[in-house]
Amino acid sequence: MAPDKTALRDAATIIVLRRDDVPSVLMGQRGAGAAFMPSKFVFPGGAVDPVDHRVPVKVPVAEATALAADSVLPPTALAAAAIRELWEETGQIIGAPGPWTDPPQGWRGYAATGHVPDAARLRYFFRAITPQGRPRRFDARFFLADAADLMTDPDDFGRAEDELSLLQWVPLAQARTFDLPFIAEVVLAELVAHVANPAAPLTVPFFRNDDEAHLVSRLNGARLI
Repeated sequence: MAPDKTALRDAATIIVLRRDDVPSVLMGQRGAGAAFMPSKFVFPGGAVDPVDHRVPVKVPVAEATALAADSVLPPTALAAAAIRELWEETGQIIGAPGPWTDPPQGWRGYAATGHVPDAARLRYFFRAITPQGRPRRFDARFFLADAADLMTDPDDFGRAEDELSLLQWVPLAQARTFDLPFIAEVVLAELVAHVANPAAPLTVPFFRNDDEAHLVSRLNGARLI
């Protein structure tokens, strides 16, 4: 088999968990004409942009340590990308109230809401690499957020861009009935286990998607929240 020369891009994805009587996650559907995962229901996310390296954002020490051991990118850039993608694709804000007098391009709409990004309550939850042979490939870090930490009405998607349609809170028990990419099914299984036993130590699964084995390993063993 010829080597896969598709460039691997760093990406960040965010799983927003709503811990109601019926736990649910925020998902939307990609367009039918999208080059990557067309028509699939996905979590908000996308590639890390160069501008994300310039965004001041607080990252917990434990998360920063785990991310730094797992990526050459600064942990702040990965966390900033997750927050930006959530804002762009859903109109939801994770951050803190405060002025941002000189935001970089790509963040000005976010800053205009009167917030600054803050990843203090994000948790590094999963890592996955897109399988070889795809037109686009990503090394994605998944962050877990709690809907209670959103600074916006969780049911208001009026400020979302049009990259995702049918934005909705999907009950965990029903999520696998949606048209999901395989990796989302794997992540959801981990999330269901976490919700069932939130006191268990949080580890970071790594879905490598290499040629020899499609296996989930654990990064750096057990890592306490």
